[in-house]
Amino acid sequence: MNKISFIQKKTELPTKGIENTLRLLDEEATIPFISRYRKEMTGNLDEVQIQKIAKLKTEFEDIQKRKESILKNIDEQGALKQELNDKIVNCYDLTLLEDYYLPYKKKRKTRASVAKEQGLEPLAKILMKQNPITDLEILANKYINKELNDVEKVLQGARDIMAEWMNENEIIRAQLRKLYKQTAIIESAIVKNKENEEEAKKYLNYFEFSEPLKRSPSHRILAMMRGENEGFLRVKIKVDKEQAIEIIERNILKTNQKEISKQINLAIKDSFSRLLEPALSNEILQEAKVQADKVSIQVFSANLQQLLLQPPLGEKRILAIDPGYKSGCKIVCLSEQGELLHNDTVYPHAPQKEIKESIKKIKSLINAYKIEAISIGNGTASRETERLIQSIAFDRPLKVFVVNEAGASVYSASKLAREEFPNYDVTVRGAVSIGRRLSDPLAELVKIDPKSIGVGQYQHDVDQTLLKNELDIVVMSCVNNVGVNLNTASKSLLSYVSGIGEKLAENIIKYRTEKGLFTQREELKKIPRLGDKAFQQSSAFLRIPNAKNPLDNSAVHPESYPIVEQMAKDLGLKVENLVCNSEEIKKIKLDSYITSEVGLPTLKDIIKELEKPGLDPRKKSQIFTFDSTLKTIEDLKIGMKVPGIINNITNFGCFVDIGIKESGLVHISKVAKEFVTDINTVVHLNQTVEVKIIEVDIDRKRIQLSMID
Repeated sequence: MNKISFIQKKTELPTKGIENTLRLLDEEATIPFISRYRKEMTGNLDEVQIQKIAKLKTEFEDIQKRKESILKNIDEQGALKQELNDKIVNCYDLTLLEDYYLPYKKKRKTRASVAKEQGLEPLAKILMKQNPITDLEILANKYINKELNDVEKVLQGARDIMAEWMNENEIIRAQLRKLYKQTAIIESAIVKNKENEEEAKKYLNYFEFSEPLKRSPSHRILAMMRGENEGFLRVKIKVDKEQAIEIIERNILKTNQKEISKQINLAIKDSFSRLLEPALSNEILQEAKVQADKVSIQVFSANLQQLLLQPPLGEKRILAIDPGYKSGCKIVCLSEQGELLHNDTVYPHAPQKEIKESIKKIKSLINAYKIEAISIGNGTASRETERLIQSIAFDRPLKVFVVNEAGASVYSASKLAREEFPNYDVTVRGAVSIGRRLSDPLAELVKIDPKSIGVGQYQHDVDQTLLKNELDIVVMSCVNNVGVNLNTASKSLLSYVSGIGEKLAENIIKYRTEKGLFTQREELKKIPRLGDKAFQQSSAFLRIPNAKNPLDNSAVHPESYPIVEQMAKDLGLKVENLVCNSEEIKKIKLDSYITSEVGLPTLKDIIKELEKPGLDPRKKSQIFTFDSTLKTIEDLKIGMKVPGIINNITNFGCFVDIGIKESGLVHISKVAKEFVTDINTVVHLNQTVEVKIIEVDIDRKRIQLSMID
């Protein structure tokens, strides 16, 4: 099986599309570039399909590398027979590959290896053949020596060898795996320790827990495993022992002779209890953990995508407030481009309660810096600050937004923030982040480690390498989907642009600082180390507002500029007169511009861009107001209906911010009247909803909500 057929079998995508996608990936083309600008080559495959091909490409290459390593090791032992060679060469399952390799792996000292050193392997082979034996004791006596001074020790050694052979039998392992996958039970129990008894209560639901593993959702598996890692729980995977032993017997036991069958049965039970059960239980649990990781990462990825693509306010002058009590409310004024113009601190809340002074200062700043919108962080003292702002009689109407500040403190203490604002402390940087999140959430959130944004499900418990890879893919997809302003983008934002990366992003910033703003995409070629390949991959995702050529502010790729120029020429127009000219664009007959390399998919994309060049796919920001009567969890009453914003989504439900410190949980069963299997089909991040309070636990700070009715 070659790479293409391996991928085709797992995806059922067209062979030609797979072949061309693999070629483009080998040429170091990025997934955003391939999906957007090579549609004719791939057969119009989307980003998800191309990503799947890329992952399967890596999987196939990993399998091939492992095969080569296994074949080499077995061959060096002089044990590579043709039948085994063919089995390994034709295997594309890593688990089965390891089963084939298991008998040849270098092992630490085992009971079987000791028995072999004692010369008991011939006896084990005789017993495994299960041919009739006249007297087993007489046979065993032949192996007695100073070390093995009785028959039972001899037979025990032979059984140890047989037990290891059974453990290394790929057929037995495959059948037992099937039993585990169909019937395994996951159990958890409390590890009794008086010192951490109180802390262990957070895992109360798992103190004595058991359920079929195949029905156990990802969040429960990850919760139990976290409890075990923290030393509060003990987690086990179990199957019916009799069923497991019966499977081994069916494969091994072939005689009715009492003496031999007794030895075989003892070896079977020992092999399962001592070798197979611990190994397979651990393997199945780890496999369940891997699957739970993948599900959790998918949830995180979906949330992150929605968060990054939340509506921007756009280029407005913003006054941002990071609320606080004793330390005051940090205020910053930002320009349309997000530059820091001024910072200050007011103390309107307890203990100082300088309300009049605070109002006076805020009004003064609003007027002095011609502020158009106010952004308030949703942390401590947020509601009180929002009420204060709403009470101020400004000279003109101002839009007031409450912004999710999760991760702002992480950004403010980061190296990147120190580089951006070397002369300001963390409080100023945090307030700037809160303001910029309103004008352009994507541009600001890419500066923060996604794990710190607070929209995950057990994100600290999953495979961190896999998590980072998947989240990087999401961020890159979002950044390239929206496009980046070449003249205002930060290094963080530029580094996610197709074909750029961190080093080229630094070079772009340096060039922009030294030479001034870009006026055309062609200038990118003057940047050190940004060659033809990087230009091809990146240029169409970089926008230049007010460029000499209007196409430089669109998603039309520079390689397609001649097509647009021909279209304009055929209509008797200049390109700048064709852009946004819907009447003239309607006259274009796409069939006239099809070539061997450019087909309808690309031409249709070009037309969309000509109609609305550089259109931001994100919606516009909407003002939302919480229930002003709610201040703390004590204000909640059962049956009360309140407005809220969904601020996190998990597989078991969604969390809703209702304007107090604690978010409430809408369990998946309370999201809709009908049965919901995938919560993401019903709700999305930052969605405004009305919820009903159905349970309040003040001691545990937990709120249960319902979206039904």
